[in-house]
Amino acid sequence: MPALMDKDFFHTVTYLCQHNDEGALGIIINRPTNMKLGDIFEQMGIRDASEKSRATPIYLGGPVQMERGFIIHNTGVDGWDSSIAISTTVSLTSSRDILEAIAKDEGPENYLIALGYAGWDAGKLEKEMRNNAWLNTPYEEAILYETPVSKRWTTAANLMGVDINLLTTMAGHG
Repeated sequence: MPALMDKDFFHTVTYLCQHNDEGALGIIINRPTNMKLGDIFEQMGIRDASEKSRATPIYLGGPVQMERGFIIHNTGVDGWDSSIAISTTVSLTSSRDILEAIAKDEGPENYLIALGYAGWDAGKLEKEMRNNAWLNTPYEEAILYETPVSKRWTTAANLMGVDINLLTTMAGHG
């Protein structure tokens, strides 16, 4: 929501990957860093990467464990060492083998790579939503993989027919 002034989440779109009684985990999908995947390949000693894969942008996924990488990708290729299904079409993987496959252009068709994640303890995200800090919208694959980064925030809100720029800090308060 526009009124969320926390520097870590101001105008972010966070893809919620896991939400249960223990808390929630999400990856911010509209904060590119200055890093490219080629930088990570160099740090990890992954050689002979394609130019396409080396140019892939790296996102700041959130303020927690920023040294840890996460790959959101379309489900289809099975067998990654550390992967969880988020839905029937999207998975989250954090293992080296998927990066090695991406380097050779043999990884998933669509993917987004982020360092760090956003995490909430049990009940915290729900409290923030009751306080109108977040707007919850349905998943749209095009926003994750195709929409320009600068348009993801407004495009996500538009899924609900909301012009995010017209919302006030008092929205939803009675």
